[in-house]
Amino acid sequence: MCLICDRIDMIRRGENPCFVRELETGYVVLGDHQRFYGYTLFLYKHHQDKTELFHLAPAERARFLEEMTLVAQAVSRAFHAEKMNYELLGMGDGHLHWHLFPRRAGDIGPHGNGGKGPVWWYPMEKMYSDEYRPSAGERAEMKQKLQAELDRVFGPDTAGANRS
Repeated sequence: MCLICDRIDMIRRGENPCFVRELETGYVVLGDHQRFYGYTLFLYKHHQDKTELFHLAPAERARFLEEMTLVAQAVSRAFHAEKMNYELLGMGDGHLHWHLFPRRAGDIGPHGNGGKGPVWWYPMEKMYSDEYRPSAGERAEMKQKLQAELDRVFGPDTAGANRS
């Protein structure tokens, strides 16, 4: 099983502290590390042999992309992004999932091109340092902010998102 499938199983058991909301095609979760405040992932619900966007049926792909776009809008509003960065990679884990990074001027410091550039120009050992793991209270506050914006975009969560 893959890491994302493991995380989804944790959501289904009510054990994923980063889980924010379930949508039709995926799950919204906060990133474990918050070097880029508001870093959020949107995890596709299914794995199997669907590891590329072109593996999805056209209607499913359109819905997945639409939901990701609306999640990004909610993330941007909740965390006051100046710009959103979107990544759908997959060489580390082939399970379809979006990385949504709220960006702000100067957020990579002296790294990159005069402090400008993609998040992966920031040193990984710093980005994933324990100093950027939010406390339970900080995570709860972030989840509340994001949930409020998701409610604005998608309507109230009647499924009871905060299972954990």
